[in-house]
Amino acid sequence: MFRSTLRFTGLCAGLLICANAMALSLGDLSQTDATGGLKDALTQGAQVAVKQLGTPGGFSNNPDVKIELPGKLGKVASKMKAFGMGEQVDQLETSMNQAAEAAVVQAQPILVNAVKNMSVSDAKGILSGGNDSATQYLDKSSREQIRVKFLPIVKQATDKVGLAQKYNAFAGQAATFGVLDAKSANIENYVTEQALDGLFEMIGKQEATIRKNPAAAATSLAKKVFGSL
Repeated sequence: MFRSTLRFTGLCAGLLICANAMALSLGDLSQTDATGGLKDALTQGAQVAVKQLGTPGGFSNNPDVKIELPGKLGKVASKMKAFGMGEQVDQLETSMNQAAEAAVVQAQPILVNAVKNMSVSDAKGILSGGNDSATQYLDKSSREQIRVKFLPIVKQATDKVGLAQKYNAFAGQAATFGVLDAKSANIENYVTEQALDGLFEMIGKQEATIRKNPAAAATSLAKKVFGSL
């Protein structure tokens, strides 16, 4: 019995030693591998997020990113529905979400370019940072460029809907009374900002998934890097 216990203990110790020897820490990876793996994962996250959002219903069917009328204007919309004007409100919200879905596909090349331009210093900061540090990097490095791309597409989409002009007029009056901020007072600006927020929220979810489960990464290098964190 005692010998069996010793053998079992020795076996466990051996397995632990082998596991420790096989486990990689971030410090064991070269800078090239660490940066390359991170870029693979970020590119994957951006592409998946764009694909999910840039399809019919990508925004409107996702409660996390669905675009609704903002703040107190949304409360007014609820009253409009109660007075039989719900179809107008639904039409406006549908057009806002469709505009975001049309625009978001333009984000992918900008996001991929931001990943390509990532420096070793950027990569180190992301890998040693918080759970959303990669998403924060993309937000900081590409949001403005994506906004410029989104705005004319959103404007073109909302111009097709007569309610867009009514929104701007109504929301503009609401803004003068402090009901809405300036960004929300214009439908193109509001939808663009909401689309940007939704995009980076979905990228953040992809990052969280890969950090929690490195096996979800698309490349072996990305699996290795995130498995070492």
